[in-house]
Amino acid sequence: MFARILGLDVGTKTVGVSVSDLLGMTAQPVETIKIDSDAGDLGFDRLGELIKEYKPEKVVLGLPKHMNGDEGIRAEASRDYGTKLSTEFGLEVAYQDERLTTAQAEKVLIDGGVRRKDRKKSIDKLAAVLILQNYLDAHALKF
Repeated sequence: MFARILGLDVGTKTVGVSVSDLLGMTAQPVETIKIDSDAGDLGFDRLGELIKEYKPEKVVLGLPKHMNGDEGIRAEASRDYGTKLSTEFGLEVAYQDERLTTAQAEKVLIDGGVRRKDRKKSIDKLAAVLILQNYLDAHALKF
């Protein structure tokens, strides 16, 4: 398996982006894209540039579920984003449970001594890394 996978943490104001290595073993942060979902700006212009650059075979979107496993409005919005992304770019979209990834990302940044105002700049792309890494770990090749 020599192909990259993009990981996305989709919110209403930003999309955190991560990418896997070619072997699909590790996820690295890329950037945070500002969006305005209410105005219909889904960040697809910038996402298209990243897709051209990294040439992923698929995209993994975080799926925000309630703690009991049910899906709510945010999960529906993520699935809608995934459908639009797949239609726009012709890529396979997979979903990964993202419960607690933002809290994990926050903890990693706090433990790393990152100040509050600087954490806001990194939290979404770090959450995207955690979403993608969880997906990669769950779908790892067994040697």
